Amino acid sequence: MNAAISVASKLHNIGTSIFAVMTRLANEHGAINLSQGFPDLDCDPALVEAVARAMREGHNQYAPMPGVLALREAIAAKVKACYGAIADPVTEVIVTSGATAGLYATLTALVHPGDEVLLFEPCYDSYVPVIRLSGGTPVFASLRYPDYRVDWDEVRRLISPRTRLILVNTPHNPTGVVWTADDMARLSAIVDGTDILIVADEVYEHIIFDGRPHESVLRHPDLRSRAVVISSFGKTFHTTGWKVGYCVAPAPLMTEVTRVHQFVTFTVHTPSQFAFAEFLARDPGAHDLPGFYQAKRDRFLELTAGSRFRPLACEGTYFQLMDYSSISTDRDSAVAQWLLTTHGVAAIPVSAFLYKDTGGPVLRFCFAKKEQTLASAAERLRRV
Repeated sequence: MNAAISVASKLHNIGTSIFAVMTRLANEHGAINLSQGFPDLDCDPALVEAVARAMREGHNQYAPMPGVLALREAIAAKVKACYGAIADPVTEVIVTSGATAGLYATLTALVHPGDEVLLFEPCYDSYVPVIRLSGGTPVFASLRYPDYRVDWDEVRRLISPRTRLILVNTPHNPTGVVWTADDMARLSAIVDGTDILIVADEVYEHIIFDGRPHESVLRHPDLRSRAVVISSFGKTFHTTGWKVGYCVAPAPLMTEVTRVHQFVTFTVHTPSQFAFAEFLARDPGAHDLPGFYQAKRDRFLELTAGSRFRPLACEGTYFQLMDYSSISTDRDSAVAQWLLTTHGVAAIPVSAFLYKDTGGPVLRFCFAKKEQTLASAAERLRRV
């Protein structure tokens, strides 16, 4: 008999993603899944037809490694129209297999052993594993319950000679906080005169409410010159399963990101790229999306009114944080498990996004759902 094989794990303290866990449990228990961040909405049928048309026209082989040129040109035109940023579609834009692959390529390219990366927690769960795989050290600035605003004095204290980059996420998942022009000015002042790079996760750039602007890093030339900005078509077009994202960066940074990208996925689904190029050229700013999701947010709040869950402010994304302190004093992970198994609604405990802090009595609910899904979930939440 062969001896048991021993494998030294590079991510020994990282388990299965909370999103996969909660979705599996929701399926097992027949719960309404407001945990994982995907819409149960159909995308535009014309977009599906555009992909099919691209297939019929023969676009079924490898796309160029950095992406179909028509899509990179459309992305460059979009960032100019929306943010006034000039990006060379040949040297400063690449198409990636979703924002997650863009983040992986970027962090792997830019973080070296011994580097520190400053993050704002709660933070999306893919950031820290990639930093650690690259030999970097995550350093956490706290976005504290209940308003989750940046404490810029704390950020200044955390900067050290080893700080390689700062990872920004706005609109912010999971809190729904949207950074302001003042936040960007404070960030710019901190990195001025340093070699610190910026990585900006802006996948919810078009899902912002109540007339707020999206303060993209691309709006600010002093930040743009040292930044990789990452976004995705999945959130904008209700196509998370297509996994098409992109990175925009100055050519010297993009050269390094591309070196990694070519050995991760190399290229991305070709007909989808042709379809997104067509749709992005029509409406680069996704003008109807903020109103669409603001109505979803407001409807979810209306439906859950009268429950013992208290909504926190949601300025963007399609996630709503709910305070459960009038229901339980237990940890959020236990409350999320109880809510799923006892009341049939799956949510994400915010502690899943935390490494340093313990967080507050808060769960994250996804409202990118059909009316019937939201109504059924809200009915169950009102009975809690």
